[in-house]
Amino acid sequence: MNLIYNVKDRPKFGQLVMFAFQQLLAIMAATIAVPAIVGNGMTASAALFGAGVGTIVYQLFTKFRSPVFLGSSFAFLGSMFAAFAGAASMEMGYLGLIIGAAFAALVYVVIAIVVKLAGVKWITKLMPAVVIGPTVAIIGLCLAKNAVGDMMNGDVGPIVNGAVQGIASPYIALVCALVTLFVVIICSTYGTKTIRLVPFIIGILAGYAVALVFTLIGNANDIDALKIIDFTPFKALVADGVRFSTFISLPEFAFLKAWNGLKVLTPAYIGTIAVGYIPVAFVVFAEHLADHKNLSTIVGKDLTTDPGLSRTLLGDGIGSLAGAFFGGCPNTTYGESIGCVAITGNASVITITAAAILAMLSSFIAPFVAFLDSIPACVMGGVCMTLYGFIAVSGLKMLQPVDLNENRNLFVASVILIAGVGLMSLDFVLKNGQTITITEVACALILGIITNLILSGKKKEEGKDEPQQIIK
Repeated sequence: MNLIYNVKDRPKFGQLVMFAFQQLLAIMAATIAVPAIVGNGMTASAALFGAGVGTIVYQLFTKFRSPVFLGSSFAFLGSMFAAFAGAASMEMGYLGLIIGAAFAALVYVVIAIVVKLAGVKWITKLMPAVVIGPTVAIIGLCLAKNAVGDMMNGDVGPIVNGAVQGIASPYIALVCALVTLFVVIICSTYGTKTIRLVPFIIGILAGYAVALVFTLIGNANDIDALKIIDFTPFKALVADGVRFSTFISLPEFAFLKAWNGLKVLTPAYIGTIAVGYIPVAFVVFAEHLADHKNLSTIVGKDLTTDPGLSRTLLGDGIGSLAGAFFGGCPNTTYGESIGCVAITGNASVITITAAAILAMLSSFIAPFVAFLDSIPACVMGGVCMTLYGFIAVSGLKMLQPVDLNENRNLFVASVILIAGVGLMSLDFVLKNGQTITITEVACALILGIITNLILSGKKKEEGKDEPQQIIK
């Protein structure tokens, strides 16, 4: 395609700021959604800072030759939930997030070394579309209950003695969620090019506005059922009067919370983290490969050779670890960012770098962060219904070129889908009482790879190799 700005071009300063802000808007909704979904004290400001750091690390590894932004990965949501569920304390859970990102980064480093030495043909053999497609679908399907639960979630206010102080009507929460959901759908389907680029931002604002109306009516008439929004984050800004921290504050970085977790860290917990993160890293690797092939067609050069797949993998893996160190969320290449490049015709890497810097700076603006923290769970649930659905459907879409009339393909896809939808997981209890858990996605992927390898002796018909594609 014809680009207005190519990879090495430098837009004028005013245009650069505008393009960078547009990139930030494109990735912001999904990036801040991950910490909001996981909860456990994770903050949107830290996730934004981590995304910015991760993107800059990626650019350094790729020598500023690949115009893509890294943001919080939804694929690791189940792994992050497992990190907190298996932790003896909140601090240990945060340490688990960083350790998990390190395991995922290690997978990328190993694959990068192998790719450098042996090429990429082995990847298609180990994880063809018939394996990766259903596994990606399972990621979305396993998270579906969280989206539906959040859509009906009217809990607001702090938890005291195990009870939520303030519970709004689940039906009011559902109204806010449905407004968010349908605004996202309408903007994505009927909006202009600019609106189609940021449907999640518009949907969140619409859902928040409806929730705000209900909350103001509820506060005015003392009706708890209508109080959807918790204004505590805003009140905290002026709790001790208007000060410098009211406007500028330091994000709650993950590594600061994780420090005390070292005191209670156990080998069994590390094992649980490993089996939760490593298999998912292989799935996200497939996304990495597809995103870079897609971006290559946009910028008019093969990014798998220049700067090279080994460099992009190292940048993504180490950048993801850097992002998790600050924000707790492993990062991944964002399809929203690539779409922004395609629609605007601006492939300038300087724009991506500027967007990363903007993400880091915005994480220190306290009122902006307070707004992000006050977004109700039901509004995020409306967004997540589309996001999780997109993940599931994109995985199933990968099966389109696969011949499911062949028993080999049918069995591989079947065992993955049933294992995942059936929530197959394995718990191994050690002698010291600690438990190592293999998550649903991990079980499904491992079982699929084993089944595929067992049946790989059957010769495929010529020309039937399935291309790997994934849309995040």
